[in-house]
Amino acid sequence: MDLCWLVFLAGLALLPPLGEVHKQLILLGFAVFQILEGRLLRKMASWKGPALAVAVKLALATLLIGHTGEVAINSRYYPIFYVPVVTAAMLFGPWATLAWTGAASAAYLSYLWPALQSFRLEAAGVEELALRVLFLFLVAMIINRFVMDTRGQRDLYRQAAEDLEVANRELRRAQAEARRSERLAALGQLSAGLAHEVRNPLAVIQGSAEMLKENLAAADAVSRELAGYISSEVHRANLLVSRFLEFARPGKLTRAPAAIAPLLDRAVEEARARWPHSPVQVERHYDPALADLPLDATLIERAFANLASNAFEAMGDRGGRLSVAAAAAAGGGARIEFRDTGPGVPGELREQIFNPFFTTKPAGVGLGLAIVAKIVDQHGGVLRLLDDGRPGATFEIVLPAE
Repeated sequence: MDLCWLVFLAGLALLPPLGEVHKQLILLGFAVFQILEGRLLRKMASWKGPALAVAVKLALATLLIGHTGEVAINSRYYPIFYVPVVTAAMLFGPWATLAWTGAASAAYLSYLWPALQSFRLEAAGVEELALRVLFLFLVAMIINRFVMDTRGQRDLYRQAAEDLEVANRELRRAQAEARRSERLAALGQLSAGLAHEVRNPLAVIQGSAEMLKENLAAADAVSRELAGYISSEVHRANLLVSRFLEFARPGKLTRAPAAIAPLLDRAVEEARARWPHSPVQVERHYDPALADLPLDATLIERAFANLASNAFEAMGDRGGRLSVAAAAAAGGGARIEFRDTGPGVPGELREQIFNPFFTTKPAGVGLGLAIVAKIVDQHGGVLRLLDDGRPGATFEIVLPAE
């Protein structure tokens, strides 16, 4: 586009009057300003940049008219006023475009008074001047209408793109939650067979180990110790199976109106009791206007305690800050957030941390976050691990009002 402008201005420079130095300098000024205009508009993003661009072009057009004819009002270069008028139509709204077009018309007609000192204005001259001014306004409004329509369509496309991006994020989140629900459903179906296939052999092994331990000679201490190991490890395996079955078995909620803040306070204190020597600082941000919600208070407090305990464990002995916030959610309900300053969760593990028995802890079982997710799902809520670019991990729970 700048090249087209330069060719156009070069063509004007080659037309008579060729010997007019001021004309060539003014056209050079047009060319230089046209090249710098884009940079000016980017640096002065408010109305000042566009206003300065139109004002400079209007001044250059007025000067060019004054140096391209014996009688400036009759200059064949009068269409140069279309340049500031079109620029205003492209950069401003309808009313500002009319104002700038009026200013351009006044600048052109300002040369009428010197001409009247030496010439008489005939009726045909009045008609000619009126047509030139009216065509300035006509061109300005046509271009401005086209520009405004284009801006409206662009805004619609931008809004549609933003809405589509939001919908895509929600769709990806829903797909992740659906995959997690499918995995949980498959594990629930597996649990029935697991109870029959694993618990019975464990019972036989444990009973045999107890009988073996009782029948071994008192002097055979090593064998009795090994039998004790077998019994204790079978007992531990049986407890794991029981916990898994408890997790997978559909539960019933006992709902009652409950305040969120006391549940959060008790959960934080429970986590503090698990890690009494941790230097973690806890910040609480509760909305005092948050209404009570119909909850199973025992289960929700357990979910809160698991999240708080995970945060304490993640920050460890080096300490950090745990921020616990509760506020009203859009559309009712509550939005609870646990934000810590620990090492965070790697991106490749974000979709796996809610799966049962997935853990990165050496001595972990991997049911903590899975139980939290189950409790929140039972309440019709949503559990998310937010990705807001901040250090640490941020877990968000949204609980509905009903």
